[in-house]
Amino acid sequence: MHAYVYKSQRKTETYIYLARRDDFEAVPESVRAPLAPLSFVLSVELTPERRLAHVDAQQVRAALSERGFFLQLPPSPAQVLAALIQRDDG
Repeated sequence: MHAYVYKSQRKTETYIYLARRDDFEAVPESVRAPLAPLSFVLSVELTPERRLAHVDAQQVRAALSERGFFLQLPPSPAQVLAALIQRDDG
């Protein structure tokens, strides 16, 4: 499955993954408007082996199949702390 990733210019570390390039019709206006403008950043093949930096690729694939989009929000402070601790332990 292919995904097209767009970055919010208004909200840091916030991305929308689309099943079809430039097809924002699947994204509700209530989600899209606070994030606009959005800029294209990446086209990626979401194979079962694919690892993404901050989200589970399987969750992205499921959302794209069901809704046509996936919203990636910034990590919470607890998630950032857990990642730092894990990095120091590894």
